[in-house]
Amino acid sequence: MELTSFVGRRREVAEAKKMLSGSRLVTLTGIGGVGKTRLALRVATDSQRAFTDGVWLIELSKLSDPELVTGVVSDVLGLRNQTVEAPLVLLTDYLADKDVLLVLDNCEHLLEAVAALADTVLRTCPGVHILATSREPLRVRGEAVTRVPPMQTPNPDHVSSLRGLPSYESVALFLQRAVAAVPTFELTEENQVAVAQICARLDGLPLPIELAAARLRVMSVQQIHDRLTDRYRLLTGGSRAAPARQKTLRWSIDWSYELCTPQEQRLWARLTVFACSFELDAAEAVCGDGDRGGDLLDVVAALVDKSILIREEAGDVVRYRMLDILKEYGQEKLQPTGEYPNLRRRFQDWYQELATRAATDSISPRQLHWLRRLEREQPNLRAALQLCLSESGGADAALRMTVGLFPFWFSRGYLREGRLWLDRVLAAADDESSADLAKAQYLVSLLAGVQGDVAEDVGLLARADSLEDRPGDTSMRALRGFVRGFLALYNGDSVSAVTHFEEAIGAAEETEDAVFFHVGSLLGEGVAYMSFGDASEARARHEQMLALAGTLGDVVYCGRSAMIGAWAWWRDGDPGMARAVIEDGFRLSSSADDSFGIGCSLEVLAWIEADRNPGCAAVLLGAAAAIWREVGGTMANYLTGLSYHSDCEQQARRGLGSRQFEEKYQRGSAFSVDEAVRYAFDEQPVPAKKSPEVDALSRRERQVAELVAEGLTNRAIAAKLVISQRTAQGHVENILSKLGYTSRTQIATWLVEHTHQQNPDPERRTQHS
Repeated sequence: MELTSFVGRRREVAEAKKMLSGSRLVTLTGIGGVGKTRLALRVATDSQRAFTDGVWLIELSKLSDPELVTGVVSDVLGLRNQTVEAPLVLLTDYLADKDVLLVLDNCEHLLEAVAALADTVLRTCPGVHILATSREPLRVRGEAVTRVPPMQTPNPDHVSSLRGLPSYESVALFLQRAVAAVPTFELTEENQVAVAQICARLDGLPLPIELAAARLRVMSVQQIHDRLTDRYRLLTGGSRAAPARQKTLRWSIDWSYELCTPQEQRLWARLTVFACSFELDAAEAVCGDGDRGGDLLDVVAALVDKSILIREEAGDVVRYRMLDILKEYGQEKLQPTGEYPNLRRRFQDWYQELATRAATDSISPRQLHWLRRLEREQPNLRAALQLCLSESGGADAALRMTVGLFPFWFSRGYLREGRLWLDRVLAAADDESSADLAKAQYLVSLLAGVQGDVAEDVGLLARADSLEDRPGDTSMRALRGFVRGFLALYNGDSVSAVTHFEEAIGAAEETEDAVFFHVGSLLGEGVAYMSFGDASEARARHEQMLALAGTLGDVVYCGRSAMIGAWAWWRDGDPGMARAVIEDGFRLSSSADDSFGIGCSLEVLAWIEADRNPGCAAVLLGAAAAIWREVGGTMANYLTGLSYHSDCEQQARRGLGSRQFEEKYQRGSAFSVDEAVRYAFDEQPVPAKKSPEVDALSRRERQVAELVAEGLTNRAIAAKLVISQRTAQGHVENILSKLGYTSRTQIATWLVEHTHQQNPDPERRTQHS
């Protein structure tokens, strides 16, 4: 997201867009601070209309583990497939028919992993384009590389007119940031020479120019000019030859550092221990000197004023981050101080404690707060785990962290990442038995089972049982029953699943330390009773879930449990009550951003609707299937493997006919999660304004719209109608403009509606009870 406006770069933007139209991989290279990221963001923004399935930004600067590159890309795309398949295989399967632009930002420290990813995706996914930024090329076949130059600068010895000076990009940038720092600032006859020379001395590099402009809060333009001129002469030894731009960047940051107070310099260096952005409480705990919170906040605010830190709002909280080049500089300053080992320990301790607190509150009124906080902190949590594993004797701390993070991974569907860290931690752990070691072993066996890795989960479970020698530990018994229950459920043994879940529930009722496993076991047992067809027992577990978890403030698992309650009411002959329960489920799962919970509700609502409204059931099945493709995993397979799913599909096909069923199903498949929820609430997932009439399009545009609805690309449309590809693209853009739409999917949906407008849609339903 661009926090400040984009200045200049018209030629570079045009060139990059032209290269992107001719090559599926374009890499923007250049030194740090030259503006590669901002340029890529602008190109991506300008190119959105060209990519039916969207433009996605994947920030890699926060990542240091090559094994997680594919996972991070998948997470950004919303693909959290929980199977044991290789991540790259799942990603390429997902992208195989997508028309997207992936913006891979800051690749230089992960070149080998990014290059391998890009090469595979480009070879197997014909509709995917990649725009990368890196200090050096990826060196992948077919890559088009363009070096991002500094901004245009005026001749410092022959300054143009006052009116013409802002036409230089570097001057325009300086002026804009100057006004942001001092709203009354303006370019005048008196300061124009100093401004021009500042931009020239800084070689047109955006970052140094922004740092210099930020100094206007405490210095005049002339003072900034004089300081920079002195440094310039020192750097070049009096020579008129321009210094190397890398040196210019370095001494401009040196100058910014020297103008900071000792307290600001110290905090600048210390804050580089964070892997990504951070919040004030973390900065106080890790980097503070026992100062009062207000003191550190004042220093943070000063670094924001000097453009060293960037302030960002994330929902209802404020986070701070540092540009990579400034972070690298701060790390250089930190090393000689000898503070790094102590800072690293404090960093580890803080994030270990954060994970523990989040686990304690995993079923509580603060559940969503912690899920969102851990989501924001993922790069820092990964860095803390890596630090633990890199130190002798750090495995115990890593064990506690992974056990603490399990509810987050399980609730958010990050099963692959959870298993990766648990496997690493268990490999590094001592053979000596401990409670945390046994817990980790049970949890990794569950993740293996959920991923469908049956052979592996049996061995892992046996290992966990051999470590669990504390028969009086009720929380461990609750965990064991929870794990064994889900493994039995996923292996089709619902009878044993109920037995294990009952063991877990009984143990959990004896302690306050096993609420998460208590709630999860009630959910699992309810699903087991669904598979029996026992509506009475299933509803009882749903009601127990609400009584326990709902009272404690849970949102995620009450949302998921709605499928059980709704199914039970439906089986007991009360579809109105069933729909009311499902609506509650949608509301809860939507507030938690829980795609899996929404998928469960869509699936069961389709079963309920099949008898009275086969068209609606077909759309809902398609919408659920789209979520299962992205989320996947054993639970999704379990639900779709139940007879209710196949019965629903067969009933809808009989009611509609195969052709119309497929149309409805595909319509649902094209929905986003939000659109699917709106549809389930009887709201059309298209713009609220009246649908445009067919007469809004010319005859040729109607032809093009029909081909778009068939899924043809611009190139295929051009070949079909014997017109140029550029003309086809123009027609598509005109159609989007006339209809007020933004995607090809909306065109297809609109066309289907008008094609069938003479026959009232059978899926128009009454409002839910």
